[in-house]
Amino acid sequence: MIGSASRSHMRQPAHSSSPRPHGDDSSRSPHGHRRMAQALAGTATAAASVVMIVTTAMPSQAATQSAAPGSEVVPAAASAGCGKTATIKSGTYSMQVNGKNRTYIIKVPDNYDKNHAYRLIFGVHWLGGNATDVANGGMIDPYYGLLKLANNSAIFVAPQGLSEAMGTGWANTGGQDVTFFDEMIKTVEAGLCVDTTQLFSLGFSYGGGMSYALACARPTVFRAVAIYDGGIISGCSGGTGAIAYLQSHGVSDTVLSISMARTMRDRFVKNNGCTAASPPEPNAGSGTHTSFAYSGCSTGHPVEWYAFDGGHTPVPPDNGKTWLPQATWKFFSQFQSASAATAR
Repeated sequence: MIGSASRSHMRQPAHSSSPRPHGDDSSRSPHGHRRMAQALAGTATAAASVVMIVTTAMPSQAATQSAAPGSEVVPAAASAGCGKTATIKSGTYSMQVNGKNRTYIIKVPDNYDKNHAYRLIFGVHWLGGNATDVANGGMIDPYYGLLKLANNSAIFVAPQGLSEAMGTGWANTGGQDVTFFDEMIKTVEAGLCVDTTQLFSLGFSYGGGMSYALACARPTVFRAVAIYDGGIISGCSGGTGAIAYLQSHGVSDTVLSISMARTMRDRFVKNNGCTAASPPEPNAGSGTHTSFAYSGCSTGHPVEWYAFDGGHTPVPPDNGKTWLPQATWKFFSQFQSASAATAR
């Protein structure tokens, strides 16, 4: 079982983490809802120093916004890769973790600046999906729509899950997928310039379940998570730490019920010291969504809940318009380091 980790824990050598370029992965069918429901039901049982970074890259408009009231501005912690020639470029890489070959795709910002500490965002795929589906888009825009909104202000990673009986996913047996994330973080921070206080994960369905597992097991490593129609399907080792938390769920989801999602949400409402509440949710057939920001949360640990009229989907519409990528990017980009706040 994997418990909460400090940054120093993450830097302990454990596995081979030198990136090795890998051949391009071919896209596969995103998912089948009936097959996903069956598989997920079975699965459910189952030290960087602190420095000030001079910013020279042009950030997006969203990235330049001032910190939201109640959000925490912390000193930037530059990773080991800052100030050095990058040893990683955009592409697919592989590493050995616990004796298994694991792969992931990285998107490095255009005009990458070795002296600028970037956000690091993980986009986690659904059951039967793959890293290419997240990185290149198809059912979703690349990286759930955040790649475009970030406008070269973040490094993106799309990890590949392991093959299971019903498709590729994130069973996280014995904490092996959390360890995979530990090793990816260590590798990317060594090869690129990362603000180690600005790590994020988001995902849909099984990818949401994995992001939830990271929130439980690594609340001091990740700044925030966003969970789309997820479930408690990748475990929740630890689960007592505070972390900024966004969750979205369809009121008519028959694959992973909204009642489970409320239980997930309420764990972090409690962990973050927020005032308990019963947020409003839209009626089926309304074609709308509702949003609710909890009050009373500890500094830097907001909780936002979105419910929408619809089923199991990462791209819920509201009268024909998309809204979830924008809400997620606004949530992630509210968190700033001291260097970003003073230099931008």
